[in-house]
Order: sequence, then structure tokens, then C-alpha cells
Amino acid sequence: MDPLSISAASGLRARMESLELLANNIANASTDGFKSDREFYSLYVSPEAADAGASGYGASPDTLPVIEKPWIDYAQGTLRSTGNQFDLALSGKGFFSVNGPSGPLYTRSGNFQLSSAGILTTAEGYAVRTADGGTLAVQTGSPIEVARDGNVRQNGQDLGQLAVASFNEQADLNKQGMNYFFKTDPKTPVQTSTAEVQQGSLEKSNVGSAESAVRLVSIMRQFEMLQKAVTIGAEMNRHAVEEVARVTS
Repeated sequence: MDPLSISAASGLRARMESLELLANNIANASTDGFKSDREFYSLYVSPEAADAGASGYGASPDTLPVIEKPWIDYAQGTLRSTGNQFDLALSGKGFFSVNGPSGPLYTRSGNFQLSSAGILTTAEGYAVRTADGGTLAVQTGSPIEVARDGNVRQNGQDLGQLAVASFNEQADLNKQGMNYFFKTDPKTPVQTSTAEVQQGSLEKSNVGSAESAVRLVSIMRQFEMLQKAVTIGAEMNRHAVEEVARVTS
């Protein structure tokens, strides 16, 4: 395959990956607490080609466009009021901590509810963690009060303080479906966040619908141009073969 077709094919693959990320963002534009995925483009050079170029043998190595590493945009979404006492939102950097199936998980989605046992949980049934590592047992039928520091009170009694986690390097977090994050490195220290808890509110997704639409159009146009480049490369190869055949005949 000629260099033009190789570069165009690599660009097509990178745009397909971008399209998948963008489609997932658009699908979650109305998901509370969702954090959008972004991509970082880079140029790939194979180790063999790089070694050949550095040694002075042959031409300089070709570089191919690739998505080096997707990254998560942790920018805060807009807070919307719901009036539900169990709906909680964070104003500032931080995550609610919950008991996942295989250990602690972290989320910005605070649409909590009471389980049949009276434990504050997520919609998926994961118990919300307190600062001391426990859970919150709430009496049904009585309202709760959640202070800005996450302290929960009911009927004048302290039930506990919500665990709101923070990380020095948010790159150590990775998504685990259903709007949760997990630590990729178990050694990553978990710190207490200074984010304020807002009762009766939820954080909207930080996906911008208008921006996503513009990016979608841009990616599709790039895709079309790269497809044309592949077609031109194939046509050039065909002409080259025909010219060689004409000369040899």
C-alpha cells in the first residue's frame, strides 16, 4: 500500500474512534453527573521505522495519525434543583464514594434513594459510604438534612458524614459504566474533598449539545476528505500499473 493510502487509512481509523467517543457523549447528554470523553491526537512511528531512520538507513520514517490516549473532561456540569431530599450534588472538585461490587467506586451522580433496609444507596443499589467507611441508615418517613460539609442529620440526630473523595491525579481514575469511576492504581491516595454538598439538586452532564453537533459535522467532513484521499491513492496506483504494463508491452 502506498504512503498516501496508509496515512489516509490511519486517519480514517482515528476519526472512527473519535466518532465512537462523540456518539457516547451525545447519548449521555442528559445523564446526570456524566463526564464527557475527549481525545488527544498524536503521530505514531513504529519502533522499527524509528530505528531505521535514526541509523541513517533509508528515508525518514512515516508518521501516522492516531488517538494516543482518550481523556476524561471532569469539568463541572450545571446544577439543577429537584427538590428531592435524597438528590445531592457536589459544587467543586470531588466524588461521592459508594460501595461497589469489587470495592469503592466514585460518582458525581447523586440521585440517591433508600433501600428496603433503610440504607442510602445509588439507583443501582450501591450503598453510599460515610467518612468513617460505614453506611447511612435512615429512618423512613422522616426528612433528612444534609449540610454543605456532607453531615447528615435526621430528627436532630447526626447520622454520619458523607465521604466525598478527591484525588491528586484524576488521570488515575477510569470509567466503569453506569456513571461510576474506579481507581486504576490501588496505591493512589484518596483525600477528603472540600466540595460543597447541595441537597435537593443534581449535576447535569457536562456534554455541550451544540459543541457536540459542531464536532460531529467536523469529524464527518474529515472522514469524507480522507475517503477521497484513499480513492485518489487507489486511482494513482491503477494508473501506475497501467503505465508499467504499457511500457513493458
